[in-house]
Amino acid sequence: MLNAGPSMAQVLQKGVGDDLRKLTFMTSVLTPVFGIQGCRVTRCGYTGEDGVEVASFKHFRLFLGGGWLLFISVPSGDVVSLTEKLLADTEVKLAGLGARDSLRLEAGLCLYGNDIDETTTPVEASLVWTIGKRRRQARDFPGADIIVPQIKAKTQRKRVGLISTGPPVRQHTPILSSDGRVIGEVTSGCPSPCLKQNVAMGYVEAGFSKVGTSIQVEVRKKVVPAVVSKMPFVPTKYYMGQ
Repeated sequence: MLNAGPSMAQVLQKGVGDDLRKLTFMTSVLTPVFGIQGCRVTRCGYTGEDGVEVASFKHFRLFLGGGWLLFISVPSGDVVSLTEKLLADTEVKLAGLGARDSLRLEAGLCLYGNDIDETTTPVEASLVWTIGKRRRQARDFPGADIIVPQIKAKTQRKRVGLISTGPPVRQHTPILSSDGRVIGEVTSGCPSPCLKQNVAMGYVEAGFSKVGTSIQVEVRKKVVPAVVSKMPFVPTKYYMGQ
């Protein structure tokens, strides 16, 4: 279960004995959840919002009012009972995976298979922060012979954020320069519920990766304007403690 958003702590605290105010981002605790034993609650989640994941066995998703996602893992025999308890709260509504996907895109978070895969390096994907200084020096991780030189030099392509007008762009949409040359491809895109704008991310030639660069995208064989934008599109709200 991923429970995220402004109402997360209020909703979940009713069924958790531990004080969620003491649970900060990327820390966890083993605790019963609404009487269900053996659940691990971790303050994380893949939406950019403050949230927790409750890990056990089976999965289902709920939607918290205001655009926040709830992802829960529980023993299969307790799914109906826990769902009913959560839905009794007016802040909780059922939702599909698309809600989570729009939130993670607004937060500028990559989806494996779309935005990163086995052909992508952390440098190209703007994820160098995931490689610690010691490991860069030791070069003791898979792909180090390719990745470390890229850190010191420049790559041919970079992952960037995009804001566009007109129809929303989707995966595999061509990205064009101002003179119509193909310079990259969109890997994820959707209308942003928070910004009321079309947001996307994709890879472009490094020379077009500067924030503020005017480019174009081809949607349904029509060219529409876009601009390279800073990510996250919506500021993250991870809980670091009071």
